[in-house]
Amino acid sequence: MGSPWTNWARTASANPHRVEHPASVDELVAAVVGASAVRPRGSGHSFTPIAVAPGVAIDLDAWTGVVDVDGPLVTVRSGTTLRQLNALLDVLGLAMANLGDIDAQTVAGAISTGTHGTGAALGGLATQVEALELVLADGSVARCSATERPDLFQAARVGLGALGVISTVTLRCVPAFVLHAREAPGRLDAVLAEFDHLTATEDHVEFHWFPHSDRVILKRNNRVDEPAAPLSALRRFYEYEVMENGAFGLVCRLARAVPPTTRALNRVCGALIAERVYRDVSHRVFTTPRRVRFVETEYAVPRAALHDVLRELRTAVDRLDHGVIVPVEVRVARGDDVWLSTAHGRDTAYVAVHQYLGMPHKRYFDAFERIAGAVGGRPHWGKMHSLAAADLRDRYPRFDDFLRVRAEVDPEGKFANDHLDRVLGEVTRRGPGQNASSTGVSPETTS
Repeated sequence: MGSPWTNWARTASANPHRVEHPASVDELVAAVVGASAVRPRGSGHSFTPIAVAPGVAIDLDAWTGVVDVDGPLVTVRSGTTLRQLNALLDVLGLAMANLGDIDAQTVAGAISTGTHGTGAALGGLATQVEALELVLADGSVARCSATERPDLFQAARVGLGALGVISTVTLRCVPAFVLHAREAPGRLDAVLAEFDHLTATEDHVEFHWFPHSDRVILKRNNRVDEPAAPLSALRRFYEYEVMENGAFGLVCRLARAVPPTTRALNRVCGALIAERVYRDVSHRVFTTPRRVRFVETEYAVPRAALHDVLRELRTAVDRLDHGVIVPVEVRVARGDDVWLSTAHGRDTAYVAVHQYLGMPHKRYFDAFERIAGAVGGRPHWGKMHSLAAADLRDRYPRFDDFLRVRAEVDPEGKFANDHLDRVLGEVTRRGPGQNASSTGVSPETTS
């Protein structure tokens, strides 16, 4: 029998019939073949019900580690977390070219939901994938790359777990490098005025805006040919554990307990930002511990629309009947050709809005979704949004190509769940001799 499961943000839960923990490809194949409905689940860091298993859940926690190294190409088992991967690459003198700021996700989960970092010349994690191996619904093991089953490859790089269970991922890595990190307080208008210049001249730029003020934390990380000079263990503990997690968590709990204080507390947090400058190996700069739980929605918007989106978001925040305690995060990425990548076909700005767990967020998120939607924004596949397949088809030129591949490799919808029925459409099951297809229409739009 399975056991109850809840994701990190406590926004989704499941009680599957059973949970499989395969430790080999044969065991993974047996788990897929032996189930009529199955979902792979990673570390539970998606804010949506994407990992909810209606029948059998496959937990890949026993399927980890590096399989092969061929120069910069590293093949890793799909259940390996990014934190584990970074440590393994360190030993090899290699690194990921870009990362997001959380490293708890599995490799398969991170690429399947379109995880990304920031950098105008760099794409998301899916663009670093050279090849994939998947166990398909019929139990066959399919390898795909740009030259081998290329349509499956284009679909599976951001595949939402809808095509099969990823068994291995081959990543194109880079030689290990050091980042010079500069984090400093700033003002929103000033940062926006120079944002295009910053993103053109700095390797990795992002900022966090405190929405009841004009204060931001501006982060600039650049590759340098210098030795690491990291924060001392004591300062790192103070900065990340005491301040960013302990003290900020206390502030969030106070805001939740006494809602009228939220706006003032947000302004105080923005005013207390201090400068931080250091050099460290890349993954220790990219990633930070996140122990304060929150809910989040994020939209990818065209780079040219960023200023308009933030201007309208400022107005929307002022009109809310509740305060917002967690900052807004802004990042950038280069356009790519991955079918369901949020940066498909266009250079992109990412705007992520958050609220502390247990505080009101729906009106805030809905207002932001309307603003981002007006410029063709695409929601992050692992974060909260209300869009359905009919909406998403209009925003992804290769959406129907993805559905075609899905119908070919999972004709009976073995890997479907209610969430995928909404965002991809229900799988229409046919009689013998007929091909199945995805309708691209959510249950809500047909009821």
